[in-house]
Amino acid sequence: MHKVSKGFLSLVAVLMVLGLSASAFAFGENKFEQEVEKEAGAVKLVREVLAGGYGIITTEELKQLIDSGKDILVVDTMPFADSYKKEHIPGARQFLFPISEMTTWDSKETDNKSQEDFAALLGPDKERTIVIYCGFVKCTRSHNGAMWAKKMGYTNVLRHPGGIFAWKGAGYPTESVK
Repeated sequence: MHKVSKGFLSLVAVLMVLGLSASAFAFGENKFEQEVEKEAGAVKLVREVLAGGYGIITTEELKQLIDSGKDILVVDTMPFADSYKKEHIPGARQFLFPISEMTTWDSKETDNKSQEDFAALLGPDKERTIVIYCGFVKCTRSHNGAMWAKKMGYTNVLRHPGGIFAWKGAGYPTESVK
């Protein structure tokens, strides 16, 4: 019986090594494909930032900025009922922007809100720090919001590309609308 147990354990060990080697090999191939995808996302983000003329801020930097007590405005560009109402960064205000690039103002794409409505949300201080986010890095709603804030003359506009997913991933608290 003892020999059977050793043989069985040896077989299990060999299968585990082979399984790990196979998964490592599969991962090895997949990591190259993943890198191409990461690169495409990074280049897309950089091009949006350059085209929009705004800055970017990490999740940790945003948390520190909020905790500093500095007068900032955080804008969530996700749909109200499907996203913002359920969960958003504490203190954030909501203003919907479309996913596709919005080169001209289209009120149908902004929940029937005008450019003047956006200006009213952003306020009269064109030098106030404004941070705009959406769901996650690939989401371009935040690009549209940041780009339009810059077009309207706001000078200290930052995009939080990680959005609510990165905020939650960092374990930071969220708020909801009751």
